[in-house]
Amino acid sequence: MTEPRRRERLRPLELVTFAALVAVAVGAITLMATRDPILSLIFFGATFVIDLVVIAMLMLAVTPNKQMDGEIRPDAENHPHQ
Repeated sequence: MTEPRRRERLRPLELVTFAALVAVAVGAITLMATRDPILSLIFFGATFVIDLVVIAMLMLAVTPNKQMDGEIRPDAENHPHQ
């Protein structure tokens, strides 16, 4: 079995970081609009959790190695009748 590449190991960290950045933006906007830090923290937490769930669901919908319709496999070029 091969070791996962660095990109594959860091992928979850990238997704969590993206969710955190979106949540920080929503929290900052809420803080600037309402001047209420408690409400801002609530919006930050809710946005972070919702973003994580949405990103996880989108990642489940993607099949990374699925062959596209009409795509020719590299080994099919040499053996067209198999």
